[in-house]
Amino acid sequence: MQGIGVIGANDRGFDTHIASAFEKSLDETSCIGCGQCIVACPVGALYEKDDTAKVLEALADPTKHVVICTAPSVRATIGECFDYAPGTDVEGKMVSAIKALGFEGVYDMNLTADLTIMEEATEFLGRMKEGKNLPLITSCSPGWIKYCEHYFPEFTDNLSTCKSPQQMFGAMFKTYYAEKMGIDPKDIFFVSAIPCTAKKFEVTRDHQSAAGVPDVDVAITTRELARMIKQAGIEFRTLEDGKFDDPFDIGSCAGAIFGATGGVMEAALRTAAEVIEGRKLEKLDFDDVRGTQGIKRATYKLGGKEIRVAVASGTANAKRLLESVKNGEKVDFIEIMACPGGCVNGGGQPTQPAVVRNNVNLRELRAKVLYTADKNMDVRKSHENSAVKKIYDEYFGHPGSHKAHEVLHTSYVKRGL
Repeated sequence: MQGIGVIGANDRGFDTHIASAFEKSLDETSCIGCGQCIVACPVGALYEKDDTAKVLEALADPTKHVVICTAPSVRATIGECFDYAPGTDVEGKMVSAIKALGFEGVYDMNLTADLTIMEEATEFLGRMKEGKNLPLITSCSPGWIKYCEHYFPEFTDNLSTCKSPQQMFGAMFKTYYAEKMGIDPKDIFFVSAIPCTAKKFEVTRDHQSAAGVPDVDVAITTRELARMIKQAGIEFRTLEDGKFDDPFDIGSCAGAIFGATGGVMEAALRTAAEVIEGRKLEKLDFDDVRGTQGIKRATYKLGGKEIRVAVASGTANAKRLLESVKNGEKVDFIEIMACPGGCVNGGGQPTQPAVVRNNVNLRELRAKVLYTADKNMDVRKSHENSAVKKIYDEYFGHPGSHKAHEVLHTSYVKRGL
């Protein structure tokens, strides 16, 4: 499914064991950290490095201002760790459980998903105008970014320079919010709860420290968050629904659908289309980029121009799409997620036994939570998010500004194999 294969069976007979080639550690290989091996392991022998002790230590430190933000798809999956049926939205109980753990602030990453769209859509329109470094390829999935750096380094110049929503939140919190509240960024311990194991590597990347300290201190998976809740003795199912904290509780559902494959593309198109057309869209749903197919293609006519887009999830599908582009396929905008189906099927999501995976479409059920929320929200476009407008008015000025580039953008390396 991923087309990478950095682990496998070494030696023979009674000496057979699972490892990397030549017994190398994973960080010496071209592993992208996507965690799909964890999801697929038939005996549960693979797991992520547990960082919950670091979080608990910070929570116990009275000198630290410890806050957390949760990715859109976590609310659609963490319920599975507490015996809810797949596809159950438990946002309210999740927020209450996290607050019971002692975090000073519990925030919704939907906000910086919207912020990502503002920066990325602006970047796309700029590249379209200049005809430079097209197709633009999204940069939200750190597993995909590392895959690109290793396997397709010639496409690193096509990657959006936008940080991921996780990194944007930490960067914004330790700059804009820290200045606003008079807090030293060094005293902030920022945690993200995410569906992704590759995010653990992302927090250590270069150019991810807008305030001179890491944008995000620790990234924990959905599974790790559930373990923290259970270990604290919190009765998840009996909790009253809580709400995300101010001032970052506003997020359009353009941000929410980031968790499903095609969601980033659709959110970006909603904003880019209205900018290009100069009018409000009558129809906000871009159905052609929805669904769990490995590769999706569509063409939209905007402002008299044809915009050719493509969406791929799973790096094996990414390889097929990029090989096609190298061979001459014309595409203007590409979304790639490392995990098949997108974040809802991330390597840090709750694992399910084969009897469930073989008979239940987990990707579809989990994604439905996000699209249902999108359908029921009043604000469905990133550029109409009042919190995003406020952040630009008070701090960044406008999308793509010099200050926005200093805080919200990053760079990449050509790693090769």
